[in-house]
Amino acid sequence: MASVNTLHDNDVKTPTSSEASSRSGQLSLAIAGMNCASCVGRVEKALQGLPQIETASVNLATERADITVSSMPEPAVLKEAVAKAGYEVITESLELTIEGMSCASCVGRIEKALDGVPGVVEAQVNLATEKAQVRYLAGLVDAATLEDAVRSAGYEARRIGDDAGGDRQARAREEELASLKRGILLAAAATLPIFVLEMGSHVWGGLHEWLMGSLGQQNLFYLFFVLASLVQFGPGLRFYRKGWPALMRGGPDMNSLVMLGTSAAYGYSLVATFLPSVLPEGTVNVYYEASAMIVTLILIGRYMEALSKGRTSEAIKRLMSLQAKTARVIRGGETIEVALDEVRAGDIVQVRPGEKVPVDGEVTEGASYLDESMISGEPVPVRKTEGMEVVGGTLNKTGSFAFRATKVGGDTMLAQIIRMVEAAQGSKLPIQTLVDRVTGYFVPAVLAVAALTFGIWLIFGPAPALTFALINAVAVLIIACPCAMGLATPTSIMVATGRAAELGVLFRKGEALQSLRGVDTIALDKTGTLTKGRPELTDLVVAEGFERDDVLATVAAVEAHSEHPVAEAIVAAARASGSTLSRASDFEATPGYGVSAKVDSRVVEIGADRFMTRLGLDVASFADTASRLADEGKTPLYAAIDGRLAAIIAVADPIKETTPGAIITLHKLGLRVAMITGDNRRTAEAIARRLGIDEVIAEVLPDGKVDAIKRLREGGRKLAFVGDGINDAPALAEADVGLAIGTGTDVAIESADVVLMSGDLRNVPNAIGLSQATIANIKQNLFWAFAYNAALIPVAAGALYPAYGILLSPIFAAAAMALSSLFVLGNALRLHRFTPPMGGDEDAGRNEPVALEAMGN
Repeated sequence: MASVNTLHDNDVKTPTSSEASSRSGQLSLAIAGMNCASCVGRVEKALQGLPQIETASVNLATERADITVSSMPEPAVLKEAVAKAGYEVITESLELTIEGMSCASCVGRIEKALDGVPGVVEAQVNLATEKAQVRYLAGLVDAATLEDAVRSAGYEARRIGDDAGGDRQARAREEELASLKRGILLAAAATLPIFVLEMGSHVWGGLHEWLMGSLGQQNLFYLFFVLASLVQFGPGLRFYRKGWPALMRGGPDMNSLVMLGTSAAYGYSLVATFLPSVLPEGTVNVYYEASAMIVTLILIGRYMEALSKGRTSEAIKRLMSLQAKTARVIRGGETIEVALDEVRAGDIVQVRPGEKVPVDGEVTEGASYLDESMISGEPVPVRKTEGMEVVGGTLNKTGSFAFRATKVGGDTMLAQIIRMVEAAQGSKLPIQTLVDRVTGYFVPAVLAVAALTFGIWLIFGPAPALTFALINAVAVLIIACPCAMGLATPTSIMVATGRAAELGVLFRKGEALQSLRGVDTIALDKTGTLTKGRPELTDLVVAEGFERDDVLATVAAVEAHSEHPVAEAIVAAARASGSTLSRASDFEATPGYGVSAKVDSRVVEIGADRFMTRLGLDVASFADTASRLADEGKTPLYAAIDGRLAAIIAVADPIKETTPGAIITLHKLGLRVAMITGDNRRTAEAIARRLGIDEVIAEVLPDGKVDAIKRLREGGRKLAFVGDGINDAPALAEADVGLAIGTGTDVAIESADVVLMSGDLRNVPNAIGLSQATIANIKQNLFWAFAYNAALIPVAAGALYPAYGILLSPIFAAAAMALSSLFVLGNALRLHRFTPPMGGDEDAGRNEPVALEAMGN
């Protein structure tokens, strides 16, 4: 199966724009899944069945299909045709940084431009991150073509990776902030005198009389004209550069609204200043203060937005700051310090106390304690000795050690986490689709309302009607700028996924942020999810006349010859207690019964109750203990030494300390909890009773988990499945939301929508709680953005004037519009302070460990 990879320079060569145009009737597709000549025939037949395709030639060696087309088919049609034949057209992904976006309508235009490039399967643009994610058919599209498409829409685009992507973007943001700051200072310096003189003369009659006597009305208009022109065509020129081309393309945006609104006020004032005779009597007024103040306020709003948008990506910055800058590597017998990107797999790296581990690897020498809280969420340092794995970005606390680098660069766990968070931050939730649809029609609708407002006031308004018409039309244009709508969803996603990463929850797919909120049932795999995933000795009760330590050492000496997990648990417990194991001889295993051997001339027999019965031993003396173990979901074993019943033993897979508390919290969130296990029903139900699990599906074979998921979803239930093993991957994919324990296998993690780095269930309720908080936050933002516009557009149009004499000044409209965006950003930033239902590690020790039977899955 093909994977979606980021396009690198050494990937399959894509045609340049000129090459593509020179052979417009030819396409070359990369096909995955072919392995013989019959595959070739099936793919050719599938492609030739499309009406736009004239010929198709498939090459098995190159795994490519060269086709001649009469017209370009839709990418989705090509993919579907090949998929129906049982194969896959390989798609590749590219990420672009976008410059010049200011509102939600910009997003729609760029997505439309990218979607219009032949071969593009999907394009998603995020206003908050200022990035575009483009997925396309391999071999049909190149970065230059995509950049040209964005430019044709009136924006600038660069492929991330060029000019050091992240650094370049950070520099671009700094340059934008500096430019806005300069613009604000110039605009404010020119606007302040206009505002003070114009507004002040209305407040203080003496000032008005002094101005008229010293300067005169006309000279005052000339002064205002000079100052307002500095603002309009200085800092305000940016609105013309973006707004006018957008208007000419038939896709007006926020810049267009500001341009039209300020130009109307400035233009009217210009006529009143230099050609007053063309205006009706009583309408010769200037509104330079309105045009200048609007530009100044909107620039201030944009500056605050840019600062706030920078804060939404703090999580990524913090993650990147965890990376070491350099590493000490042994090369040629010498220790040298090299830059992090110069470390190669196989290098021996030395780490001293207090330093960060530069890359992932395996300890080869020395020992130390590492703070791995950035990965696991656990605050207690973990001891690392020879042969153990270390993770780049973790902090070395005490000793020195050396390790062999196994994963470097983009392959390290920290780099993968950063990519996951970035991908989730750039994703588009289903709720955003509705927003995009609405904002696509919003700006043209506002222009129509502004024109209607102007016409109504001009015809029916009181004298001076032209003045009223102008003021109200400008107020409508300014108040309705859809910045807040475009920021409502992506900023919340960015902050939430960043906060999730800090809690140890990685959303591999941003959509899970929304779908997790609607889940009403949580299905949990048992082994490795509810439990530690490895058997441990939980009970050893000896008969009268026997010593516990002696029995444990003797039994372990026999079990050391077995590879069964139960045997390994007994041996591990004996060694942990400091016992020295004697050598066993004459080892013999009786299938279905147990094992026997000689240890220090003593005959030792270990097995189930039926083995003891076969040996003629009565286990009734342990009846009460056996009954208790059965109630706890454990299956007892017995040990006999020299023909005497010596002990009853239970080995189980202990429940993780945090599991009971997590299940209690899930119930508090109103969720139903189910367990899927391979244990027998009696054992499974005993576990469920002790943990308060609502529903049990027991005796499930590894390949039956998908059917179990389908059964649990009957009746329209929305289900999340939590697992960690290879055999959990299909179930993770089948569930509405799949959550993989981060300590699990790569296959399970790749199949999941959400990865829980802590390795326990604490972060399941945390992820659900964050999902609920995020969607609530988005709805608050959308309500504010939409309700705000819906409420204030009529006010700006003058709907309250006939009854109350209230009109909304364009200046206040500009201030209110800026405040709406800041409100949305501020509300989204509140997610930084999200408090998880399970507060983290302080909750870990509140529940006493419980042990469970280990025979199932």
